[in-house]
Amino acid sequence: MIKLGDFELYLITDGTVQVDAGGPFGLVPRSLYQRYFQPDPNNLIPMTLTCMLVKAGGHNILIDTGLGDKLTDRMKENWNLSRPEGLIEGLVRHGVSPDQIDIVIDTHLHGDHCAGNTSFGEMGIVPTFPKAHYYVQKREHYDATHTNERTRATYYEVNFQPLVDSGQMTLLEGDTEIIPGIRGVLTPGHTPGHQSIWLESRGEHALFVSDLASYAVHFERLSWMTSYDVEPLVTLESKRRWQQWALDHHALLIFQHDPVIKAGYGERQGDKFLIHPTLNEHD
Repeated sequence: MIKLGDFELYLITDGTVQVDAGGPFGLVPRSLYQRYFQPDPNNLIPMTLTCMLVKAGGHNILIDTGLGDKLTDRMKENWNLSRPEGLIEGLVRHGVSPDQIDIVIDTHLHGDHCAGNTSFGEMGIVPTFPKAHYYVQKREHYDATHTNERTRATYYEVNFQPLVDSGQMTLLEGDTEIIPGIRGVLTPGHTPGHQSIWLESRGEHALFVSDLASYAVHFERLSWMTSYDVEPLVTLESKRRWQQWALDHHALLIFQHDPVIKAGYGERQGDKFLIHPTLNEHD
């Protein structure tokens, strides 16, 4: 558990996937990125599916919902998914059942971040968190429902559209405070409507980075972008802005996909921005 002012933050994994290193590291030469992640013989490296439970102001807030339980065996195989414990089991371990989640915030609508929004029920697709209100950026929803050859394999309307149609999901228009101290902030580049989550309590700050920087090293190095980013040069400028914000606010940075550095603080050393871990794979 991470204490942030009056907030309690719990990092809960929905499993770990193995992806081709060309995805997270794009144009970065292997000779550079293998200093941080050594690919296996099939050129695969791990990405965790970290979600975050926030207990704040009497609310149970969940940020992102992982891959969920709608995957076929073929999908699990394609993801190379390892899941000793899923999101729901992790929530229960921390004393929270699905019907005790009040708010779900999706950073964006790629399947590995929001497929757990919904589940198969007796009457078809149902909300996994029946009493929660869901939030995502309006621009992200537009792109998720107006796909092209580049993006259509990353969005599945079954993960979000039933919630929009029922009124259980609100589409945000830009930076928005959802409850006091928790706001969705636009961090475009990975997708145009991507948002990170800024948390503030008693003068302490944190940022749930999501795919603004999949790994901590992506946040350190402005020029390192994933090949998944739709607008990589926009990602670069978003990171430049939020690096400075992290320094100005002494903010805890929480990395969703990094299997080694889960969270840390930034520091400027000369012309370099470095992350000092506070939570790593052994915590």
